[in-house]
Amino acid sequence: MRILVQRVTAARVTVDGDEVGRIDPDPQGLLALVGFTHTDTEAGVRALADKLWRLRVLDGERSAADTGAPILAVSQFTLYGDTAKGRRPSWSKAAPGAVADPLMDLFVTSLRELGARVATGRFGAHMHVELVNDGPVTLLLEN
Repeated sequence: MRILVQRVTAARVTVDGDEVGRIDPDPQGLLALVGFTHTDTEAGVRALADKLWRLRVLDGERSAADTGAPILAVSQFTLYGDTAKGRRPSWSKAAPGAVADPLMDLFVTSLRELGARVATGRFGAHMHVELVNDGPVTLLLEN
């Protein structure tokens, strides 16, 4: 599992022109682009949800757990794109939708159980993600 985390002052996701997820943090929140691979487990998903929730990247070295900052979680299989050979990425390391979709649901549920306010994109859809990166702060979490 990989999560590309960005500290943001605003973020939203649209599908076919319709807004499906949005956060307007005051003053900061997190955008989490989330990808899964074939070997991911439920325990690993829960562990990374907890790590994201407690990650001290907000002002004053605080976390979303400390401040109640919202999180926009968006599935992104391209985090497992392999560009080692040629010019066309291979997606073979990305988990198929039948595996990744329930893991994404578990990730969002785990964050909410921790107390997070979570907005989401739409799994499997062609999404437009808009964000205002604050800092900029961008980190890659993996397990």
